[in-house]
Amino acid sequence: MTDSTPDPYTMPEGGTRESPTSFTARLKYLGPSIIISGSIVGSGEIILTSSLGAAAGFLLLWWVLLSCWIKSLVQAELSRYIIVSGDTYLRALNRLPGKIPGPRGPVAWPIWLGLVAFIPGIMGLSGILGGAGQALTLLIPQMPSTWSTALVAMTTAGILAAGSYKALEKILLGLVVGFTACTLVCATLMQFTEFSMSAADIASGLTFEFPLEYLVLALAVYGYTGVNSNETAAYTYWCIEKGYPGYIGHDRQDPAWRQRAEGWIRVLHLDVWATLLILTCATIPFYLLGAGVLHAMGEQPDGLETISVLSNMFTATLGGWSLWIFGAGAFFILFSTTLSGVGGAGRIIPDYLIELGLFPRSNLPLRKAWTRGFVICAPLFGLLCYVAIPNPVFLVTIGAVTAALMLPIQSGATLWLQARHLDVRIHPRKAVKIAIATIFCFQLLMAGLLIRYVVF
Repeated sequence: MTDSTPDPYTMPEGGTRESPTSFTARLKYLGPSIIISGSIVGSGEIILTSSLGAAAGFLLLWWVLLSCWIKSLVQAELSRYIIVSGDTYLRALNRLPGKIPGPRGPVAWPIWLGLVAFIPGIMGLSGILGGAGQALTLLIPQMPSTWSTALVAMTTAGILAAGSYKALEKILLGLVVGFTACTLVCATLMQFTEFSMSAADIASGLTFEFPLEYLVLALAVYGYTGVNSNETAAYTYWCIEKGYPGYIGHDRQDPAWRQRAEGWIRVLHLDVWATLLILTCATIPFYLLGAGVLHAMGEQPDGLETISVLSNMFTATLGGWSLWIFGAGAFFILFSTTLSGVGGAGRIIPDYLIELGLFPRSNLPLRKAWTRGFVICAPLFGLLCYVAIPNPVFLVTIGAVTAALMLPIQSGATLWLQARHLDVRIHPRKAVKIAIATIFCFQLLMAGLLIRYVVF
């Protein structure tokens, strides 16, 4: 018999709360979108998306748009299940059919697959750390990138060890908004330089051509641009810490439960669309700058020169003085990615141990201790990985490919969990279910391509 007892982690103190009824009132309860945007608007955009633009020009603009938009519906609908079920993300995955023996009993296969993907994920983190370090070195040339990366790693560990959601929310809001604004301004001013783009350039990027020579990089962009699988998982934990499940409550016999659930789902969906708006405004300018400036210059980011080459997007557009804007912005955006990514993973790691049966889900102090230990150790491990392989593009590509392979698991799990475990009173519309099924088939095809052309 399936255990339906809510996880204590999903029931913060304070009790239920009636949902806001107006658009303005709902805005006051947004927050997970800001945290997750700190992770989304980062390595995939500034490193991979710009690199794809530098390689392919405007030709794959349609692909970048698709990569941004195709995952948000799964993010919204998987989170719908999480905030009303009393499950955490990994507990939900552990409900899927197909069990494999574990240390304390059978465990669903996605749990084991997630653990296998942990090392490639850390390698992706190390590329992000290294990118932030290179950006800092761009501002302070006297500081070697390994030393600046070490400084980023230690600062990340210190901030996250403090464990304050509110502080993290405020830090990431400033970082994301600041650099997104700078990038939008730079992409606009590009039109007044020799690198200006025409309507024909944009039209060429919407022809749905897909040259196979860009396949690996394009698949990496698909895996890390927009809401990737790691960020979708982390988003569910930020929703829990924001309080959405506790506001709804888990007493489904309560006559007001359905109304609260539907109201807070509307807040959740507004939060998801806010994420989509932020990531679109941040992603497309990076691609256009890569295509308009770097491709025209014949520059391709790589190795220790990754951030230095990327800075040409600003300096060639605005002038040499803008190196400081790019360096500061690149540091802020990659540092915010590091903060949000490590912070989100720190919420997930204890759940792996719980689902493996190594300690009970009721032990909240031990869960918090594991979270704190992870957010301290992970940046330091990522630093060691970057020192061994000082190539952010390569490291981030490894993380991106791994994240892309996990996407069909999430969309498939969303379909299965909603069909088998979601209260029928709050099921999504049939059109939404059909859309998720279509996304699942597309993501399964992309995973097959990754395995065919990248893994083997």
